[in-house]
Amino acid sequence: MLTSEPQPSGSGFRSLMKNRQFVILWAGQIVAQLADKSFLLLLITLVAAYRPPENIENVMRSSVMIANTLPAILLGSAAGIFVDRWSKKQILWSSNFIRGFITLLIPLLPKELSWFPLLLLVSGLESILTQFFAPAEQAAIPALVKPQNLMSANALFTTTMMGSFVVGFAVGAPLLSWSQTWGGLHGPEYLVGGSYILSALILCGLTIEEDKVDQTLALHPWADLKMGIQYLRKNRLISNAMIQLTVLYSVFAALLVLAIDLAKRVGFEEPSQFSFLLAAAGVGLFVGAAILGQWGERFHHLPLPLIGFMSMGLVLILFCLIEIQWLGKDLSIALSLSLSLFLGIGAAMVGVPMQTLIQVHTPPDMRGKVFGFQNNVVNIALIFPLAIAGILVDIFKLRRVLIAMGIAVIIAGVWTWRSTRKVLQDAI
Repeated sequence: MLTSEPQPSGSGFRSLMKNRQFVILWAGQIVAQLADKSFLLLLITLVAAYRPPENIENVMRSSVMIANTLPAILLGSAAGIFVDRWSKKQILWSSNFIRGFITLLIPLLPKELSWFPLLLLVSGLESILTQFFAPAEQAAIPALVKPQNLMSANALFTTTMMGSFVVGFAVGAPLLSWSQTWGGLHGPEYLVGGSYILSALILCGLTIEEDKVDQTLALHPWADLKMGIQYLRKNRLISNAMIQLTVLYSVFAALLVLAIDLAKRVGFEEPSQFSFLLAAAGVGLFVGAAILGQWGERFHHLPLPLIGFMSMGLVLILFCLIEIQWLGKDLSIALSLSLSLFLGIGAAMVGVPMQTLIQVHTPPDMRGKVFGFQNNVVNIALIFPLAIAGILVDIFKLRRVLIAMGIAVIIAGVWTWRSTRKVLQDAI
């Protein structure tokens, strides 16, 4: 919790679900997250439509992903500046509407190799719009939810966001295949574009009370960006929470890469069955977030982030002890799924309170800048593990990588807690 006193009885999911404006925002997020993951899969599958030569097909797939990633690295912080200046409601619904419109234009693109740069442009434009949507969404939560309900609100949003990251790709693939049964060849584009527009229509129903910004004031992006960075440097509470969220997302990004080899190690026969491990982690994330959201006031005196990091690190190390040769296939799979469940619970103990802490302790006029910077840092943190995890496994083998990750997570948890223990104990 964020105070040293228990929450009033009006906290928890039941009270939160009575907040119509929050439910609208959450519903819009769910649809948009599903569209985001399906869009990335759609881009990868569309490469084949350009009939690329075998020697450059993988390069073309990579270029599509790079085009979708670069704006997240380059524009994440800058987009947050405009979130503080513009109406959050307008940013939320208009960014989704434009993303949907762009996606629905994809069937009109010429599918010749010389026109492939147009697909890269579509990929980049979608990512640019996402950089505005993400900080506006986070900044809207404390504007819609009472302080005593912020833990519950972030429990739901963290579950949706990280859950879609962990299991979204596994769900997106069958959805795209299903869309072709009713939409034909361009069914996937209709599904993804329609999902974005549906999210936009949902978010049109939002009512957000915001302090009006004097539009006559000159906009100085570079000065505003430096102001946001200076604020984070001075506020150890928020910067430390952001570091912990960065470590958390890095672990899950690495897990996406390691899950295939881990699934083989513990007894799953098909490479595609690695999604069961990710799904178990998603269930654990939901369970942990549900517990914190409903009964968080009972744990306000506990060092939740430290416990979460210790749990995650221990789980990663315990994965190395599962050997199908001496445990047997059934027991090995059962233990691995159980460990994945606890990994998700540990992640919730870090993600939910830290995100709530950032929202509570960030002034309204700084939320866009702070959440834009957070979005920027998290995106960079996701890319690094995705790029090197597979290489490290090839060099050092899975067992050593898991042990090293586990130790690193534990050290990160202890260090971040010790460095700001006094201020965090007063805030959580």
